[in-house]
Amino acid sequence: MNPGFIEHIGIAVKSLEQAIPLYEKLLGLKCYAIEEVLDQKVKTAFFKLGQTKIELIEPIDVTSPIAKFIEKRGEGLHHIAFAVDGLEHKLSEAESQGVSLIDKKPRKGAEGLDIAFLHPSSTMGVLMEFCEKKE
Repeated sequence: MNPGFIEHIGIAVKSLEQAIPLYEKLLGLKCYAIEEVLDQKVKTAFFKLGQTKIELIEPIDVTSPIAKFIEKRGEGLHHIAFAVDGLEHKLSEAESQGVSLIDKKPRKGAEGLDIAFLHPSSTMGVLMEFCEKKE
C-alpha cells in the first residue's frame, strides 16, 4: 500500500468547546482550524504536530457515526488516517487483498481531502482511513 505518512489521528469527543482547550494545554499546540463536515454530521478541530495532524471530531447530529461511536464506546481514539497517492487504486488494491471497504469510492472529507475508510473487521479492529490531497 505504501502510505506516505500518517495524515491524522481522529479522536471522537462530545464537545470541541471542552476538548480544544484541553488539547491546547496538554500539547502546547494551537487549534488552527475548525470545520463542519455536514454530510458526515460532524464538526472537526485540527492541531498540527510535525507532518501529522490531530483531528478532534464532535458529532452535530445524534445519527452521525461519531455520535453512535461515542454512545457505544465513549470518547477516545476513533481512527488513524494515512496519506496516499492514487486513492481509488489503493482502495482497489486493498479490496483485492481481501480487505472490506466502508467506502468503495472516495468522498469529500475535512480540509478538502478525498477520503475512504477501510472496515475495522479487516484491519484487526482498527478503523483506517486513506486520504488524498487533490492539488
